[in-house]
Amino acid sequence: MVPRTTRRSIVALGAGGLALSLALTGCSAGDSDSDGGAVELSFLVDNGESTVATAEALAEAFTEENPDITITVETRPQGADGDNVVKTRLATGEMADLFQYNSGSLLQALNPDQTLVNIADEAYVDKLDENFVKSVATENGVYGVPMGQSMAGAMLYNKDIYADLGLEIPESWDEFIANSEAIKEAGVAAPIVQTYGDTWTSQLFVLGDFNNVLAENPDWAEEYTNNEAKYVDQPAFAGFEHLQEAFDAGLFNEDFASATYADGVSMVATGEGAHYPMLTFAASQLATTNPEAADTVGSFPIPGDDASTFGLTVWMPTYTVFVPQSTEGAKLDAANQFLEFLTTPEACDIEAAANAPQGPFVVEGCELPDDVPAMVSDLQQYFDEGKTNLALEFLSPIKGPALEQITVAVGSGITSAADGAAQYDEDVKKQAQQLGIEGW
Repeated sequence: MVPRTTRRSIVALGAGGLALSLALTGCSAGDSDSDGGAVELSFLVDNGESTVATAEALAEAFTEENPDITITVETRPQGADGDNVVKTRLATGEMADLFQYNSGSLLQALNPDQTLVNIADEAYVDKLDENFVKSVATENGVYGVPMGQSMAGAMLYNKDIYADLGLEIPESWDEFIANSEAIKEAGVAAPIVQTYGDTWTSQLFVLGDFNNVLAENPDWAEEYTNNEAKYVDQPAFAGFEHLQEAFDAGLFNEDFASATYADGVSMVATGEGAHYPMLTFAASQLATTNPEAADTVGSFPIPGDDASTFGLTVWMPTYTVFVPQSTEGAKLDAANQFLEFLTTPEACDIEAAANAPQGPFVVEGCELPDDVPAMVSDLQQYFDEGKTNLALEFLSPIKGPALEQITVAVGSGITSAADGAAQYDEDVKKQAQQLGIEGW
C-alpha cells in the first residue's frame, strides 16, 4: 500500500483506504475497577489495512509483556477527513490516549508544543535516528516515535544490465548520463524509465535531488520557507535541469507519456528499462508484480553534480505515534511505556512482519530482515555512513500542488527547465500565502 503521507504530500493522490469501523483490543488485563493497577489505553490510527494490522500486532505484543495495560485500537478515516478528526479531537481535549499521525510539515500544523507531550528527556529518544528526530521536533521539544521504516527517493536500476555492460554505480550526474548513454548505445533497454500516465511519478528528479541541494546549502530549506531561496536558482534548479537534459538526450522509454507506475517497476524488473527514479515503497509493487526480481532491482541515490555529496534523500516513516497532553497520570505513564516499546528490536520485527519494509529502520538496534528486496537493502550503507538528508517536506511546510503537472511538461519537452522552475516558484508562492507564512 502506498503510504498516505506519500500520496498527499509527495504524489498528491487522493487518499483511499478501506472503510473500516473497528475497535481492535489486545489481550485483556482484567477489570480495571477490581484491579486498581490495571490501565486501559485507546490508540487511534488511520483505517488503512496495513496500519491497523501493524497497530494491532504491536498492541498485542505489548500487552503480553505488560498484562496490566490493555490497548484498544480505534480507527479514523485517511486523507483530509482523518486530518480533521485528529485536529478536532486535539482541540476539544478528546483525543485518544495514543494516536498515529504524520511527521514533518503535517505534524507542525498540529501545534505540537501546545497539544502533545514532549518526550525530549526520555532516554529512548537517544535511540532514534537524528533525521527522524528533526521530523518530530520543534525548538521546544520532541514529540513522536516511529512505527515503521524510512524510505528513499532513489534511482532503481536493473543489476543484470549493469553487470552485463560492466557499469559501476554513478556518483555524479555526468557519470549517470554516461551510463545511460552506454545503455542506449547497446540497445538493451530504455536507459531511463518515466511513467507520466501516473503524473505524480514525474517529480522524483526534483524531489529526490534534495540531498544534493542541502549538501551545497544546508540552510536552503529555511531560506526557502522564508522566501529567500528559489527553484529558478541553483542548487535547487538542478532537478529541473536534469529532467530536461534526460529528455533532450532521448533517454526515456518510448511510451513515457502513457506508461504507469506499475509499468515502470515491471520494466526495470524485466530489463525493459535500466533506471527508474522512484520512492522505495516500490518494493511492495515489485513483490506483487515481479517477485522473481527481488534481487535484480537495486537502488542508489539520485546523483547530483558533485560526486563528493553523493547520498540519499530520505522520507521518514509514514506512521509515527504521539501522546496528547490530555493523557495524564497512570495513563501517561503507560503510554510512555508503549512509546519505549516501539524503540525496541522486538517492535521493529513486528512492524517488518506486518508491513513489507520499504527502507531502513530509524531506531538504533533495529535491523532489516535478511530477505528484503535488494532495492531496500542497498539503502542501508548510506544510512550507516551518514550520507542522507531529509526530503524537503520534513523541513518546510511549503509544497506547491502543481509540481507534478510542471514536471510532466518539462519531462515531455513542452516546457523548458527554466520556465518550469519559474512556474513552480509561483505555485509555491500561492501555497505559502494560503498557509499564512510570514515573508510571502
